[in-house]
Amino acid sequence: MKNILIPTDFSENAWNAIEYALQFFSKSSCNFYLLHVTTKHTLVESGILPVQNQDVSFGTLTLPAKKRLQDTIKRIQESLPKNPHHRFFAVSDSNYMINSIREQVAQKKIHLIVMGTKGSTDLKKLPIGSNAGNVITKVKCATMVIPENAKYKVPKEIAFPTDFSIFYRPEILQPIIDIVETNKASVNVLHVNRNGVELNENQQKNKDYLDDYFSNYVHSFHFLTNTHLEDAVQQFVDDRNINLIAMLAKNLNYFQKILFHPTSNDISYYKNVPFLILH
Repeated sequence: MKNILIPTDFSENAWNAIEYALQFFSKSSCNFYLLHVTTKHTLVESGILPVQNQDVSFGTLTLPAKKRLQDTIKRIQESLPKNPHHRFFAVSDSNYMINSIREQVAQKKIHLIVMGTKGSTDLKKLPIGSNAGNVITKVKCATMVIPENAKYKVPKEIAFPTDFSIFYRPEILQPIIDIVETNKASVNVLHVNRNGVELNENQQKNKDYLDDYFSNYVHSFHFLTNTHLEDAVQQFVDDRNINLIAMLAKNLNYFQKILFHPTSNDISYYKNVPFLILH
């Protein structure tokens, strides 16, 4: 039984992430925990809590959130295909978002967090919204972020961009193996080098390790030379019909450029392709 945490702000982006998650895990037995976090900051901003009344009990103020969570579960049950192996739980909390998610991950032994790339208040031009950005960088749990335009496709082709600078422990890579085994997918390891420089000894060792780790599965290595990392990723996504991009959060050089700072107007992968962030 997998335990999946889905933070939601009740936006359409969040609903899209829910739809994606249910299809993604259609073959698995899962507990889905729908989490909405209420903070004083958001209550004041929305006008629900006047500034002068900030000592009002959170128990009272989170009641509407609990009702909306139950309504969301009802919407799932009425509008999406029924799956006897899926169970849903509403979790409403009043805390800082990151603290709340960390607590849920620990208490409920969460295997994966699934959330939209943006919430209802995030700027359109940003690839990743503030909440999603904080979760994937500050919560040590595998996280899948679903762009607003992403529609579920069976993840047959997984891109794994890396600079081979980090050793990958088996438990970190396990989510990729789970996806490969469930969907008979292939792993496409991508290395982008601006100057065509050969791998150093440490990088070669890490590459060889990956080759050995994925030896029982369909996998391949691809080496591209490109001035801009994100342009190379876009080309790779298009050429290989990539359905999912998996990345290691610690691989900061690639992670920051690919997910947070794409510089070209021609980049669209972050609008259409889900990301799996590994910790």
